[in-house]
Amino acid sequence: MKGFFITGIGTDVGKTVVSAIVVEALQADYWKPIQCGNLDFTDSDFIEEYTLHHQTIHDEAYLFEDPVSPHLAAYLSNKNIDNQFIKLPKSNNYLIVEGAGGLMVPLSQNYLIIDLIKQLQLSVIVVSMNYLGSINHTLLTIETLKHHNIDIAGIVFNGDENSSSETFILQHTGVRLLGKIAKADILSKGFIAHQASSIRKNLLPLLSPLPNQDTDTNLPIDYESF
Repeated sequence: MKGFFITGIGTDVGKTVVSAIVVEALQADYWKPIQCGNLDFTDSDFIEEYTLHHQTIHDEAYLFEDPVSPHLAAYLSNKNIDNQFIKLPKSNNYLIVEGAGGLMVPLSQNYLIIDLIKQLQLSVIVVSMNYLGSINHTLLTIETLKHHNIDIAGIVFNGDENSSSETFILQHTGVRLLGKIAKADILSKGFIAHQASSIRKNLLPLLSPLPNQDTDTNLPIDYESF
């Protein structure tokens, strides 16, 4: 495996922050296939701004002005999202792909984010956040992935900790815990770097070594200066 698809249990649970942390941890490439809204500062711009060791940030397949569901954003732009046009960019590096919203977000009338995940054939990192109803949303997300026989790399809890909810989710699903990301008082490159340092050891065993690289010795990053 040479990368991950990062999805969330819903909108605004921190997929882009987690994507930045994983990109930093692996010195990876990044790709956001579909960006809806925030064109003045896209998710790709966020990765560029807040990571120290990213490699290539690949161009989006689709950019839409309206901050709405991709299928509606495409309609409002008089366009159609063609799944055949969304292909993994060529890369000799680890690649982190960030989705839009959750699994069942529509890209077109008959094509959802989960269909895109199956098409790209990447293992999934699930981003969860603790709030009232998040256990239900997290279990539904994981159950849907399992139902579709999609490999789940693990789960990342983002934001304020709730040990009771997190323990229940992990025990009920059997999904691997990759990390817990504390809520940042001030979001910075240093924060991303420190979180990357802690999560890196959980990610590398899930990945195939890159050509001519040893996963035990590559990515020599000193985060102590941050």
